Amino acid sequence: MKRLFFLITVIYVAGCTMGPDYERPPIDEPVAYRDSFPPSESIANIAWWELFGDTVLQSLIDTALVHNRNLRASMARIDEARATLGIVRADLFPRLNYAADGVYEGTSAGDGSTSSSALIALNASYVVDLWGRVRRSNEAALAELLATEEAYRGVTITLVAEVANAYFLLRDLDNRLTISEQTAEAWRQSLDVVRSRYEAGMVSEVDVNQAEIQVYEADVSVQTFRRLRAQTENAISVLLGKPPMSIERGLDLVEQVLPPDVPAGLPSELLARRPDIRESEHRLHAQTARIGVAEAYKFPQFDLTGDLGASFNSGTSGFFGLGAQIFGPLFNSGEFQRRVDVEVARTEQLINSFEQTILNAYREVDDALVAVRTYKSETEARRRQLASAENAAILSWVRYEGGMTSYLEVLDLQRSLFSSQLKVSETYQLQLTSVVQLYQALGGGWIAEQDSMAVSGSSPPENDSER
Repeated sequence: MKRLFFLITVIYVAGCTMGPDYERPPIDEPVAYRDSFPPSESIANIAWWELFGDTVLQSLIDTALVHNRNLRASMARIDEARATLGIVRADLFPRLNYAADGVYEGTSAGDGSTSSSALIALNASYVVDLWGRVRRSNEAALAELLATEEAYRGVTITLVAEVANAYFLLRDLDNRLTISEQTAEAWRQSLDVVRSRYEAGMVSEVDVNQAEIQVYEADVSVQTFRRLRAQTENAISVLLGKPPMSIERGLDLVEQVLPPDVPAGLPSELLARRPDIRESEHRLHAQTARIGVAEAYKFPQFDLTGDLGASFNSGTSGFFGLGAQIFGPLFNSGEFQRRVDVEVARTEQLINSFEQTILNAYREVDDALVAVRTYKSETEARRRQLASAENAAILSWVRYEGGMTSYLEVLDLQRSLFSSQLKVSETYQLQLTSVVQLYQALGGGWIAEQDSMAVSGSSPPENDSER
């Protein structure tokens, strides 16, 4: 009866788990974003290969998802966390070890007798998880594994956005380089006209010098954009996991079209989609479990052991043994309580970090929404400005050839035209980038049904029939 009572007591105590169970901290969620579009399904629910219509860009993203070194390192961290969980989980089960020993010895004196002996044994041990220390350790390790998987998804989203943004910048630089080269050629033709008029005595040498200055300015722009284009290609190459190389081009900048409507969905969806929020919460969960681990060390630990074996020495004999050990702290100047206090303080840090991550996520979405709206309007204004600049430049040249205005007016309007052409290209590139930033801020780039495929390292479909 006493043995039965002892067994029931052990089972009951083993069901106890020290420390608090994880609960998500209360979150102050806004009802809607400050600068939102008409309600609709979030743009983040669109797969990236459906969002970007340029097949070359899709191919570049495919390559980056396979070869990017940061993404590979993130995958290795998942493998590390999975192995760590396996190590911690082993403490939930008994351990079985074996040992063998043999000796053969003799002497050279007397009759030169010899003797031999051998030993074979098995040892089993089991830690009775009285206070849930092992269970809490497993809970923490599992939460850390989930956090590394969310970190992988975060790296994936960032990588997709970085490749897209760099590619749009590259197409913008291609466009601005073409504008600069065409402008330089047009200004050289103007310089030839001015020189002819100077040689005919119709204008002063100052006009020639001004025209030369303008041509050199265009030449500088050509070299600037060539440099920036090459550096952007190098940056894309690194994202692709390749050494610096020439990057294939697809659609021109003006042919790049993203969805006309970019709804953000509800703020509550952000908590379930943004990997950085989910990663932060899993790490908070893991840290909360470590409070229980620290609490459990304040109480006795109970171990069971067993031995079974045989000895061979002038005969054979077997042996066995069963044992139990209780070990617990008696006096340690409050060390274990201080360890609990440390874990509690770390948990408080991660609570604030989790809440800050959520606040930053809301801000990034609102920033991206206002950028999408204002860049769209700015692009339209830039195009109207360009139309006026083109007309003014043409009229000014006609007036100059008719002797009705100075060459200074022509130069001023030609520079305005050149600047407007560059600004239209740059602003449209920023408009495209703002949509990508919104897509990233909302947690787009991976979708739920592809989640297991992404974490396993598989690549997405590569042709339209599979999409």
